[in-house]
Amino acid sequence: MTDQPLALAPEQWQRVAAAHQAYTGAVSPYYDETLQEVTRRACTSGSIGKADIGALLMWKRLRADTPWAAELMALADTDVRRATAAATTAARDTTLSRSAGAQAGRAALAHLPGFRTGDALASAVLTAAAPDRMAIYDRRAHSGLRTLGITLSHAPGRYSRYIEKIDNSSPLPQPRSAPGPHATWTPPCTG
Repeated sequence: MTDQPLALAPEQWQRVAAAHQAYTGAVSPYYDETLQEVTRRACTSGSIGKADIGALLMWKRLRADTPWAAELMALADTDVRRATAAATTAARDTTLSRSAGAQAGRAALAHLPGFRTGDALASAVLTAAAPDRMAIYDRRAHSGLRTLGITLSHAPGRYSRYIEKIDNSSPLPQPRSAPGPHATWTPPCTG
């Protein structure tokens, strides 16, 4: 991994700002209530159970009529919470870089059904667990990076590389019209 900051040009920040504005204009202001509720519960409990994973499935608009969903439901919630508690601890660990926390959190989830491949649901769980450190990853985020000229391979470890790319671009000065990474938002676990 590299510590080189990724310098986004002003027109790239304009694309980020336009995409943010398009998103907020296209969805209800209540759309993220589900994620926010799961985040509040994760802040209190330090883990995420099957019911909250189900809520995140709905929020991400993922299918639940798959074999992995049945496998997950067949596990004891205490086993799911044990894995998500380890993921939560790793994602919140400020002694680790955000990328290393993402890698450790993702690894803690990897044995659970639904988390063995792909990063969309895992990123939702990690973001709910540590909203001040993690970020949502899905095909739209991947496409957004590509639009900015930022490549991200599909090789294993993609989520931690995604977080690293965010970190390497976040500290740069941004035009006023571009939303800052955490400029006006207080994470529920810290505020």
